[in-house]
Amino acid sequence: MDWWYRISFIIIGVVSFFTGEIVTFLMLLFIFLILYNIHSTLNKIYIQNKENNNQD
Repeated sequence: MDWWYRISFIIIGVVSFFTGEIVTFLMLLFIFLILYNIHSTLNKIYIQNKENNNQD
């Protein structure tokens, strides 16, 4: 993951700890990880399609 994501998770985690929203933080983390995996997969597909189009 990018360093920006790590810093933002730390900040959100600290804020959620002090406000008592730990469950909300965990759910947001779960949703973010799913979206990050979708984004990574789409990037891989894009790169493969770009390489295939350059070969033709």
